[in-house]
Amino acid sequence: MIYFDATKLAELIRNREVSPVEVVRAHLDRIEAVNPQLNAVVTIADGALAAAKMAEAEVMTGGELGLLHGVPFTVKDSIDTEGLLTQRGSPIFKGRIPEADATSVARMKSAGAILLAKTNLPEFSYSTETDNLLTGRSNNPWNVDRTPGGSSGGESASIAAGMSPLGLGTDLAISVRGPAANTGIIGFKPTHGRIPMTGVWPRVPRRNWHVGPMARSVRDVALAYSLLAGPDGADSFSTTPLRFDVGVGASPVQPIRVGWLVEPGFGPIDAEVAATVQKAAEALHGAGCVVEPVRIPALEQEDALDIFWKLHRMEVKPAFAEVTAGHEDQMFTISKAMLATPDTTMVEFVLAEQAAERLRDGFAEYFQRYDALLCPVLPLPAHAHGLSEFVINGQRVPAAHSLSATVPFNVTGLPGLSIRFGTSGEGLPIGVQLVSRWFAESTILYLGSVLEGVSPARNLWPAI
Repeated sequence: MIYFDATKLAELIRNREVSPVEVVRAHLDRIEAVNPQLNAVVTIADGALAAAKMAEAEVMTGGELGLLHGVPFTVKDSIDTEGLLTQRGSPIFKGRIPEADATSVARMKSAGAILLAKTNLPEFSYSTETDNLLTGRSNNPWNVDRTPGGSSGGESASIAAGMSPLGLGTDLAISVRGPAANTGIIGFKPTHGRIPMTGVWPRVPRRNWHVGPMARSVRDVALAYSLLAGPDGADSFSTTPLRFDVGVGASPVQPIRVGWLVEPGFGPIDAEVAATVQKAAEALHGAGCVVEPVRIPALEQEDALDIFWKLHRMEVKPAFAEVTAGHEDQMFTISKAMLATPDTTMVEFVLAEQAAERLRDGFAEYFQRYDALLCPVLPLPAHAHGLSEFVINGQRVPAAHSLSATVPFNVTGLPGLSIRFGTSGEGLPIGVQLVSRWFAESTILYLGSVLEGVSPARNLWPAI
């Protein structure tokens, strides 16, 4: 039961083949069994079993049920949950209990889903590894000596290890897709603004920040997305009503045009990762897509990571400085390092804004010719904890290079899907990334379902 996806669990519950109480208890038992090794779950929702009993009663009375009725879900601990600890990975927020659910959490509950637990993250969601002074370090269920990534690393590890079928993460530069690739699950970052950020700290800036569903199947992230997307009247970026251009699992009328790219544009990429992207391209070609290798000049001409740092550092430092003032001894190393970096000058900020526009224009031109882009998620499989640099193809690169294939799609707001399509020589998951034009999420959900159906790594889960 713990490795059934959310869609299957909802079907079994609806058909009275299994009760919500059995489902919730099975996942609570799994948390008790494996979380001590992973430290992915940080808070159990006290009301989960009571909510499951209520959901069971509603099934038995034959009333109308939500699409996720009785299905448990988990939430990254940066996303507000009413009456349940939301501590943002920081001693500064120890004991904090929100008075209201974030929009995304409220929408999951409205569909009948049951909040099971909160999951670990780096302090303030601000690192590619999940570690902090309050709740400690999370480990990868495929190898506990490796990172599950960040900042939604606790969420990805929970889902991969069968502690949760479905969850909510946030993605600033990598934080849904990278952890998903590290642990072999599905991570989905929709177009910027599709899912409201209401109830996620900091309130500003939000230009690069996204909420995204994480799960073990494409159909689950598609279902969650259909429930989560749409304006809420509070997040000003979230203004576009939901629409689909291609249904998940339905073949499009015309062949989908897919370009695939490894290098150049993303810097050095591990040979096993590059080979996995090529195999995914071949699989899409075999499924009837028009597939060819591409280059995107804007990716080579503009340094997306440099753009991101110059824009975001200037915008987020005031929010971080405000909450950490007088609490410097309670800050983790990443937050301290960020606050210690030199401020972006106004000239640098303007130049970075212009470079971001050129990058957006470059992708707009690309998507005139192609429907999707296939590329890496990460430059290498899950690495050991605490590394400050990597060696890829004989080249030494800083750890920040792990953002190189994801941050361009945060700077531009494009949607991206991470899905496992391979396994490294060390037995670690290798993911590929699908990107579509703005508001064409269904294109990559469809392509993801195609890859899922032929993936050599399908239905492989860690033996923890």
